Amino acid sequence: MSKSDIQLKQDIEEELRWDPKVNAAQIGVTVNHGAVSLLGTVDTYPQRWAAEDATRRVAGVRTVAHDLSVKVLGDHARTDADLADAVQNTFRWDVLVPGSVTAEVRHGVVTLKGQVNWDYQRRAAERAVRRLKGVVSTVNAVTLTTHSSPAQVREKIESALHRQAWADAKSIHVHTMGGTVTLTGHASSFQMVRDAREAAWATPGVTEVVDQVGIAATA
Repeated sequence: MSKSDIQLKQDIEEELRWDPKVNAAQIGVTVNHGAVSLLGTVDTYPQRWAAEDATRRVAGVRTVAHDLSVKVLGDHARTDADLADAVQNTFRWDVLVPGSVTAEVRHGVVTLKGQVNWDYQRRAAERAVRRLKGVVSTVNAVTLTTHSSPAQVREKIESALHRQAWADAKSIHVHTMGGTVTLTGHASSFQMVRDAREAAWATPGVTEVVDQVGIAATA
C-alpha cells in the first residue's frame, strides 16, 4: 500500500534524525504526492548532500528538490585564496582528477572548468572539493569529449541496462542525439534509476544525460 504524504514526511524526518551526518533540527520537509522539498540551513556542504541522500533512501519518495543553504561556521571559514590553494592541492593528490581540470573560487563557491574524457573524472573533481572547509557550493562546468556515434551510444547503454538493471531494462527507454542521452520510462526504485543513469554516463561518447525516468507507484 502506498504511503500518504503525512506518513512519508514522518519517515523522512525520522531518517534525517537517524543519519549522524545530518542536523535534522535545521531542515524542514514538505511532501506533495511523493515529491519532497527540503528547506533550511546546514553547517557544511557535505551535510546538504547527506540530507538529500537520506531522503532518497526512504521508500515512497518520487522526487527530491532542496533549497538548503550552507552557513559556514567560524572554525570552517576560509578565504577564497586559501580555499583555492586547498582545491589545487587536492587535485594534485587525487589520481582520478586529470590535470586539465581547473577551479575558480568566489565567496566560497567553487567553479570547476576544463575538459575530460569521462564523466567519472568530472564527478571525481567535484567530490574532491565537496568536503573542503569553506565550500558553500560547487558549479561543475567541466565538459566531456565526444568520440562515438549516437547509434553506438544507444546500443552500448541498452546492453549495459540489460546486464545491470535487468528487472527494469524493458521499462527504461534510451534516446540519443549527438552526445546527449535522454532516459524515459519508469523504474521500481531510486537505485534502479541511479543504475540506469550510471550506465549511460559510463558509455563512451556521452556528454550529457537527461534523466526523465519516474519511480513507479507501488500498489
